[in-house]
Amino acid sequence: MGIQMNAESNKDMAHKQNSLSTQTKGKVVAILGATGVVGTQMMRCLEERSFPVSKLVPLASSRSAGSFVDFCGEKIQVREATPEAFEGVDIVLGAAGDAQAKELLPEAVTHGCVCVDNSHAFRLDKDVPLVIPEINAQDIKNHHGIIANPNCATIIGLVPLWPLHRAAGVKRLIVSTYQAASGAGLPGLKELEREMACLVSGESVGKTTPFAYQLAANLIPQIGGFNEEGYTSEEMKMQNEGRKIMHLPELRVNCTCVRVPVMCSHSESITAEFDHPLTPDEARAVLEDAPGVRVVDDPSALAYPMPLDTSNQDLVYVGRIRKDLSASAATNSLTFFCCGDQIRKGAATNAVQIAEYLV
Repeated sequence: MGIQMNAESNKDMAHKQNSLSTQTKGKVVAILGATGVVGTQMMRCLEERSFPVSKLVPLASSRSAGSFVDFCGEKIQVREATPEAFEGVDIVLGAAGDAQAKELLPEAVTHGCVCVDNSHAFRLDKDVPLVIPEINAQDIKNHHGIIANPNCATIIGLVPLWPLHRAAGVKRLIVSTYQAASGAGLPGLKELEREMACLVSGESVGKTTPFAYQLAANLIPQIGGFNEEGYTSEEMKMQNEGRKIMHLPELRVNCTCVRVPVMCSHSESITAEFDHPLTPDEARAVLEDAPGVRVVDDPSALAYPMPLDTSNQDLVYVGRIRKDLSASAATNSLTFFCCGDQIRKGAATNAVQIAEYLV
């Protein structure tokens, strides 16, 4: 079969959340960074999943304060993000940058809020759970007011890797990521659109901020700054965050992250080495039963994951599942390709899923 649905589809989850909202008292929910790409998507996810919101408090910088956002058919005015703005709030969904998160989220905690933060600020803090609900939802209960949302590429890679790990015990990963322009936020998305229009019209592309180079009709093998060993900060996240989420402190990861001229959805090629044998057919069977995954793997029908198919939905598509031909006879190794919407499951949806455990 080319496409297999996992047992729990988006529709099933929505039905569950409808039931939840009728049984649970509503929460006052603040969105820190409400006017950005991820903050806007967080609001859409709250609506789609029927999260029990009694009041929404959209927060943003002073530049955006006074503007309006749409939520559940209403226009709600954006407030400036200050410590006082968290008074009376139950849950904060953070979609701001590291500096703002470090400044404001501890203040929110002092006001009695529980914060689910999408920035990098707290991910590797030993006292802050780093959570992908399909993997380690049990860690949520250990929070002290802040729960971290992992990096988008980490989420998209680990959702399908986790069930394979449970079946065969993963010990080493070689990963190449192909990350969409919108992973750099709204400025990245708009810049790619602008560059493509320039190429079509024959105009000079000119300045390419936020990218170091022209992205349209190009690839940029750098996301984040380089360390002394030549790896970027984005590449180290897969190892460091993966170790923490899966409770595998010895997990070895070699990662290369590439920015590609795609609007939405990150893609990843992953070669995983396991402790125990796992055939491609066995891996497919495991993944077909895994939450959050859709298997799209029929080469004879040209069926495999692609960004066009995975955008604007929450499942991670997995395909091209095959034996690693470079591995020795004694090595248990498979290669697969996966795609997922990094704004939804890679950020906003994952945060809302975490918040669902708080109601």
